Amino acid sequence: MTTTEPRKPSSSTTPPADRPPLVSRPLLLRFVSMFGASASFYLLLSVVPLYARHSGAGGNGAGATTGALMLATVAGEFMAPRFIERFGHRGTLGAGLLLMGAPALVLTMFSGVAWITVVCLLRGVGFALTVVAGGALTASFIPSERRGEGLALVGVVSGVPSLLGLPLGVWLVSEVGYAPVGVAAGVCALAPILSVPGLPEKEYIAGRRIGILDGIRDRAISRPALLFAVTALAAGIVVTFLPLAVPSASAGLVAVALFVQPAGAAVARVVAGRLGDRKGSSRLVLPGLAVSAVGMFVTAYTHSAVAVVIGVAVFGIGFGITQNSTIALMYSRVPASGYGTVSALWNIAYDAGMGVGAICFGVLAQQVGYPWGFVCTGALIVLALPSAWRDRPTERDRTAQAPAA
Repeated sequence: MTTTEPRKPSSSTTPPADRPPLVSRPLLLRFVSMFGASASFYLLLSVVPLYARHSGAGGNGAGATTGALMLATVAGEFMAPRFIERFGHRGTLGAGLLLMGAPALVLTMFSGVAWITVVCLLRGVGFALTVVAGGALTASFIPSERRGEGLALVGVVSGVPSLLGLPLGVWLVSEVGYAPVGVAAGVCALAPILSVPGLPEKEYIAGRRIGILDGIRDRAISRPALLFAVTALAAGIVVTFLPLAVPSASAGLVAVALFVQPAGAAVARVVAGRLGDRKGSSRLVLPGLAVSAVGMFVTAYTHSAVAVVIGVAVFGIGFGITQNSTIALMYSRVPASGYGTVSALWNIAYDAGMGVGAICFGVLAQQVGYPWGFVCTGALIVLALPSAWRDRPTERDRTAQAPAA
């Protein structure tokens, strides 16, 4: 891959009087579909494995449902550019919301792992289309001079549904059952379709195109994505198997734990965004991984309510740091024409990590049990630390962070 042009100076180096407004009408309108898609996704993320077990599936079957969801998402992210070329960003975003919402409405129409897996596959493709098409639209609505702040704001808006949806879904199932939760998730995705026609259609950025294979070959881009995939793998394990790992009488504990994990991630992401603008995002990847590993080790004490809550909170903080620092670092290492590739690779790392984690952990837990499974997950993150050390600040990053002459 050829040498890339430096990123524009961060918002901290731009005079306040010259800074364009961050929030615009198109961005606010985009927040509607972003919030709805995320709410639909997270509301069922931990509920579907429970429904699979309720339908007679064991731990492997429960993990397979999340695995199918995430792997279908990855496949959809590879296909999304073709949909965008043919139907445009708005058409692809609307189709994604439809594929997320309609299957959720009929989730409980039948039972059995096969039916649940089909629903997960359709929702996974739909979520991929909303992420890729919607993400490209969102990036075009954020002024380049305030990209760091904009990514932090987007992280908060997309993080709130996970903050509320994960514990709310588990709690609602215990109160009203699976069918109403499925309907609620369907409505969350279908209602925002009304906002899509009001979005401006994004035009492709001129310049040399950086393809997916180009990004994979460039270690400066692919290494942060792989490091993030390791923490995403652990995140998929937490949301899928924590409800199964703690004692069955601790439904309230699971709801609290699934609340503090995304809460910690959301706060950490905002802090990491500001620190990254000042100190450089490449300095934060290693600490984020280390904190994530500590959180997984503490979570392994599944029979201690205090340990579980503290463990997932610490993991959430580490995950949020890694989440924001890796995406910001990848953006800083490509020109504007490569933002779409960065978005695709980062989301593929996110979704593939969660899917692989859910599938493999189910098999591992059957052999060693849930506590030792969490220990092994923490150890896997530790093994990624040397790679993060090798990816510490480079001349390429210092050039991107330097103020303009």
